[in-house]
Amino acid sequence: MTVPVVHSLREQIREHIVEGIVSGRWKPGERIVERRIATELEVSQTPVREALRELESLRLIESAPNKGVRVRNLTAADLEESYPVRAGLEQIAAELAAGRLATDCSALEPHVTALYEADATSDGTAQVRHTVAFHRELVKAAGNGVLLHTWETLGIEVFTALSIRWLGTVQKSYAEEHQELVEAFRRGDPNIGALVKAHVLGCAPRA
Repeated sequence: MTVPVVHSLREQIREHIVEGIVSGRWKPGERIVERRIATELEVSQTPVREALRELESLRLIESAPNKGVRVRNLTAADLEESYPVRAGLEQIAAELAAGRLATDCSALEPHVTALYEADATSDGTAQVRHTVAFHRELVKAAGNGVLLHTWETLGIEVFTALSIRWLGTVQKSYAEEHQELVEAFRRGDPNIGALVKAHVLGCAPRA
C-alpha cells in the first residue's frame, strides 16, 4: 500500500502550479492569473497568493508592475544551484541522525516501498512526492529545527519535480538508491554523511 503524503492547502496549490509549469500548461514568459487558479481549485485568492510568493522567492516565477506574475525562463544551471546547498545540509542531517536511524528506519521505509511502485509504473508524480518525503524524514530525524527549516526553504519538491519531469533527469530506479541509503543507516556506515551528499549531488541536473 502506498503511504500518503499530507500537504497543507498552500503546498497543494504550489504543487498544482508547479505541475502546470512542468507539464507545459504555463510556458516561460506566460502569465499566471491568480484569480483563475483560485476559481479552478475552489479556494480563496489568499493561499494562491501565498503559493505564488513562495514560488517567486524560489525564482521559478517573476512579477513586475502592471504585468502580473509570469513563468521564468529557467535553465538546468538555474536548477543546479540549489543542489550543493541541499547536499551540505543533508550531509549534516545524516550525521546527526545516524544513531537514531541505525536502530529505527521506519520513517524512511514506506517511501522506499512507494518508490518501487512508482518506478514500476513510471509514475513521475509519485517519484517526486516520495523522493522528497524520504529526504524530509531524513532531515527531520536529525532533530534540529533550524536545519529542517533551512532545508524546507530551498523548495526541494519544486526543484525535484523540475529535474525529474521537466529536464528529464535519467535514473533507472529511484527506489534502489534510497534503499541503499536505508541499508547504510542500518549498518551504521561511518561514511553515511558523504554517501548522502554524493547521492544528492548525483541527482542534480547538468547544465
